Amino acid sequence: MFTFDQLAGFIAVAEELHFGRAAERLNMTQPPLSRQIQKLEKAVGAELLERDNRKVELTAAGRALLDEARRLMALADRAPITARRIASGRSGLLRIGFTAASGFSILGPLLEEIAATLPDVDIDLQELVTGEQIAGLQSGELDLGLARPPFDNEVFNSHLLYREAMVLAVPSGHALAGLTRDITEEDLRDEPLIMHSSTQARYFYDLVVRMISIQHANVVHTVSQILTMVSLVAAKRGVAFVPHSATLLGVHGVEFLPLQSSVNDPVELHAIWNRSITNPALARALRSLEFQEN
Repeated sequence: MFTFDQLAGFIAVAEELHFGRAAERLNMTQPPLSRQIQKLEKAVGAELLERDNRKVELTAAGRALLDEARRLMALADRAPITARRIASGRSGLLRIGFTAASGFSILGPLLEEIAATLPDVDIDLQELVTGEQIAGLQSGELDLGLARPPFDNEVFNSHLLYREAMVLAVPSGHALAGLTRDITEEDLRDEPLIMHSSTQARYFYDLVVRMISIQHANVVHTVSQILTMVSLVAAKRGVAFVPHSATLLGVHGVEFLPLQSSVNDPVELHAIWNRSITNPALARALRSLEFQEN
């Protein structure tokens, strides 16, 4: 195996084509430089230089090695700088989990903020439901989650990103859209419902059944993603309870109506992260975003 000193010696001789000048450039004498080149040729298994009393020339193998040697030396020079940047959080990888609904609301502005303050940090995005995000944060596969409550406050720090209302998505021209008031439970008694999955979308399922007494006989579809719900509404399969941010989807053929509720803006989205932060890039991102423990 060759050493970086041997590569540096070889590069100097290859560029100077003179052992004396190369040795002077490296602040060493010629005999140890010659030994370095000999050891490098032995390690490579090929003659790299043709030399006699009058001149030094690169062999074909030497010319091929020169480019690679320069790249290796450049990497070696950058490696400590890269390590220091990662240790300080200025470089590295930030793995972020997000729910589908957050993907069309807060995710874009959040990524812009991180990119502006941490331009050299790579971001890996994973669309996951809250339960999957929590598992990833616990196992160390994720650094930051954009998730719904509840979560264990002893394990996770959190920052409330926003609250929003639940609204009713109905097909365009639906009779309920003609009402000039909030939609009540009685208005929905005979409506076909597109409902949240009680397992894959538990947060929204629990929130809706606390708000309204659902007639389960009216449920025609059960799904886990907000976009799917709105698409089914556009197809006139029924009506659905969705967060207000779903209005940003711009799905044609859907109207969004206010719901009568005793709780204002019940839908919450939090940034959550493990209290045992090990990723310097995450610590720096949290400071730049001014995320405080909720």
